Amino acid sequence: MKAPAALRIRLAAVIIVACADAPGATAAPPIERVKLPPGFEISVFAEGLKDARSMAPGDKGWLFVSTRVAGNVYAVRHDGTKAIETLTIASGLNMPNGVAFRDGALFVAEVNRVWRYDAIEASLPAVPKPVLVYDKYPTDRHHGWKFIRFGPDGWLYVPVGVPCNVCDRGDPYGTITRLKPDGSAMEIVARGVRNSVGFDWHPQTKELWFTDNGRDMMGDDVPPDELNHAPRAGMHFGFPHCHGGDVPDPDFAKGRECAQFAPPAQKLGAHVASLGMRFYTGAMFPAAYRNQAFIAEHGSWNRSRKSGYRVMRAKVEGGRVVEHAVFAEGFLDAAADRAWGRPVDVQVMPDGALLVSDDFASAIYRIAWRNLPVR
Repeated sequence: MKAPAALRIRLAAVIIVACADAPGATAAPPIERVKLPPGFEISVFAEGLKDARSMAPGDKGWLFVSTRVAGNVYAVRHDGTKAIETLTIASGLNMPNGVAFRDGALFVAEVNRVWRYDAIEASLPAVPKPVLVYDKYPTDRHHGWKFIRFGPDGWLYVPVGVPCNVCDRGDPYGTITRLKPDGSAMEIVARGVRNSVGFDWHPQTKELWFTDNGRDMMGDDVPPDELNHAPRAGMHFGFPHCHGGDVPDPDFAKGRECAQFAPPAQKLGAHVASLGMRFYTGAMFPAAYRNQAFIAEHGSWNRSRKSGYRVMRAKVEGGRVVEHAVFAEGFLDAAADRAWGRPVDVQVMPDGALLVSDDFASAIYRIAWRNLPVR
């Protein structure tokens, strides 16, 4: 199916820019402020990517990057350590936060529909016409942006956030769904999910783990965001009746007990806006990091003092989180209560480096191990 004119997708030509002059270029991010464990280093992988959000690596040296507010999708050609050039391959989209890559095709999710760009890397710098995969998701923009990924079962997973702070709108709101790659089916995998903007499957068990943003307006420290574990389909994680596993909602508990619902595998900070998460599957970092989950905290907007603005790690063993700690911080000046960066997504690259996107600084960072002796 042809894309409607309203999408204003630039097919005849793309904007090709050098990295220094890429869309939305600003002053260089002050990455020297970022604190990492000993032996790690951080560098700027790409900058000037206005509103850089989710990331999906291709097979031939391209990284695809989504946006939310800007309405663009970028293709970043790189040498593994830094960007070489940036193409704006789509613009004018409706909050295209979701990108995923499979069998040479790029999938892009807007608020209510998913598109597919076939043979994208073979076509660049020309952009293939998008094919409509699915267009029956709700049109609500409040929590309507999508994070998408292909699961080990070959289906495309797509969350549907609730269009509110807290409400009970019924299916498909407050769920994680999945589609066949051709869009021929849609089914609900998990319920009771307020707004997930990041998920992954454990490399060994192939079980789904996902972040979920807690509701607002209950105070600075209540309720927590969640890291959830869904070893099977059909589980309910509590929203809007119960938050964080043990906090009944003052308006929507409706006599239900929190014990009725699946508790979080890990309570995260309140209002930290936990977004992208990935299990580490690379070979660059010390072996102790293998299969640990990295979680990007975008940072609070509704606390009396800011919280989040960092990258956390969660060590998972036997389906449980046995350790939860800071991995990268310094995007927030706590004393001044001012942030210069907001991590959104994390991505393990083929060489084992970890990329972190930042929609506030319009940049992507590369975290690498300096090959110091491993202890």
